[in-house]
Amino acid sequence: MVVEGALLWEPTDDIVTRARLTHYMESLGRSGTSYEELWQWSVDSPAEFWASIWDYFGVIGERGDGPVITGTMPGAGWFTGSSLNYAENALRHEDGTALVFVSEDGARQEMSRAELREEVARVRAGLVRLGVRRGDRVAGYLPNIPQALIAFLATASLGAIWSAGSPDFGVPSIVDRFRQIEPKVLIAVDGYHYNGKGYDRSAAVNEIAAELPSLRATVWIPYLAAAGEGRPPQRAEPAPAHTITVPHGEVIGWEGLRAEPGPLEFERVPFDHPLWILYSSGTTGLPKPIVHGHGGIVLEHLKSLSFHQDLGEGDVFFWYTTTGWMMWNYLIGALLVGATPVLYDGSAAYPSAAVLWRIAASEQVTYFGVGAPYIMASQKAGIHPEGLERLRGIGSTGSPLPPEGFSWVAAELPGIPLGSFSGGTDVCTGFVGATMLHPIRAGIIPCRSLGARVESYDPDGRPVVGEVGELVITSPMPSMPVMFWNDASGERYRESYFDVYPGVWRHGDWIKIDEDGSCVIYGRSDSTLNRGGVRMGTSEFYRVVERFEEIADSLVIDTGQLGQEGRLLLYVTLAEGAELTDTLTGALCAALRQELSPRHVPNEIHAVPGIPRTLSGKKLEVPVRRILLGTPVEQAANPDAMANPEVLRHFRP
Repeated sequence: MVVEGALLWEPTDDIVTRARLTHYMESLGRSGTSYEELWQWSVDSPAEFWASIWDYFGVIGERGDGPVITGTMPGAGWFTGSSLNYAENALRHEDGTALVFVSEDGARQEMSRAELREEVARVRAGLVRLGVRRGDRVAGYLPNIPQALIAFLATASLGAIWSAGSPDFGVPSIVDRFRQIEPKVLIAVDGYHYNGKGYDRSAAVNEIAAELPSLRATVWIPYLAAAGEGRPPQRAEPAPAHTITVPHGEVIGWEGLRAEPGPLEFERVPFDHPLWILYSSGTTGLPKPIVHGHGGIVLEHLKSLSFHQDLGEGDVFFWYTTTGWMMWNYLIGALLVGATPVLYDGSAAYPSAAVLWRIAASEQVTYFGVGAPYIMASQKAGIHPEGLERLRGIGSTGSPLPPEGFSWVAAELPGIPLGSFSGGTDVCTGFVGATMLHPIRAGIIPCRSLGARVESYDPDGRPVVGEVGELVITSPMPSMPVMFWNDASGERYRESYFDVYPGVWRHGDWIKIDEDGSCVIYGRSDSTLNRGGVRMGTSEFYRVVERFEEIADSLVIDTGQLGQEGRLLLYVTLAEGAELTDTLTGALCAALRQELSPRHVPNEIHAVPGIPRTLSGKKLEVPVRRILLGTPVEQAANPDAMANPEVLRHFRP
């Protein structure tokens, strides 16, 4: 076991001097200010802070003469009277490499900023020919390929609204999302590669289009077919057999969409004009269509990428993601700060578990981000990353990273800080994270992000320090949703975040915040373990269990209900060749008793073939708990929002 809080890395004077956050503090005349003092100012004086972000980065647009912030949560307004466009700010940098694309089959493509601007202009012209105007929705059923980024920027340039889903999503899952927003255009691939196999999605695209009567056009990208023919997809036309059954609107290929050059123009829109629509996981109900605005995302991503990831011109940014996870939207924000995003389409485990580290090395990545499970899998697989001389930072998100993950990175990549970040789709950023000014300690998130007033509330709604409580945000942030689509009254929005503490955003995680502003996330508060009146997060439980070489994955569920003690059940997926013997069961129980408490010892331990996860890799604790309490499997979770729905049946009581 690695001691939580063990010091693993400290910034040198040179690192602090060169940090972009240091330059920002100097520009404010706050050179001698500590980070915690700067954070306090940023949340006590939000109008002054966010105005400084606009000015410091020279945001392109009209500031207007209205107040920076009006009203309170929910429904605070920002930069009244201002106008801007995300795409105009993302494409402002004219020199250098705009993006790098790498696919699982070894294909690689670079695109210069001039080439990206030309492609965006062409696709923009194509969308105009299809009748797309300001406020219309354009939907993408696309993997993480350049065409997804190009189509998004073209959509945003018009003031139209982008929404994407990954082609590994099932048809019902995509229809549940896109039918809510009534897109005018659907842009889709005929298939994709994953884990060494090709997956034809042409039939799925036809089914999706058939369920979207709002479509004026379907644009096909013959990605799978072109890869088989050794051609870039923009030069191939869709096969007639693929498109014959599309029932709504015209059908064209990507080459037809981008066929004609056009002017690269930008429709400047109000600060809160919808930019894109993201979705909640949809595992337990219809996915919530979360709308973010142009201005909030521009300011938040400029601030977060520059000051918390320390990214700027000349940097190469790689975060492993699909278009169905908010980290794709965060990754492409690299364009805003002049950095180069690396787009990767493929598995994180093919042809080996080291593939992402190898891409980070070959592309000379300066900041590399992954989900926490990948770091733990790398440790278990005995990977030794090499060739990362340009790497200056590593990011981890998606779920709490145990201290052992921090320690492994520190041992394998000495001198490289690992910043654990936590936030969510709801705000499309991390509201707790790291900077280059903070030391890195095992299992600890160093700070609350600038402009994010994150607090920990006890059961009575009072802020606490040094105790585990509900993670809340008590002041508005510009990247909070401007609305949910089709929620004119705002009722669904208010119920999602403000139903427990009026006027305070409840995020649904357990957090402990210490005096110095550092914190630890303990997992979802709605999947809490409550044993003998003591509340326990699941992350510390997984930390102990998944340290065992015999355990590949695990899930812990407390079946207790209000006023009634339940059973504590541990489900484990065994590593190849391992068996759930009495010896292993005894060792697990002994470790939990000794390293946590007797309350953590499960009543039962069961082996299952897999742990249910969302498409973005999060464990489905709440749906499994519902199944154990009697909810039918088919009602507990939406299988199309899951990576492995077939395993749910193994959790029947």
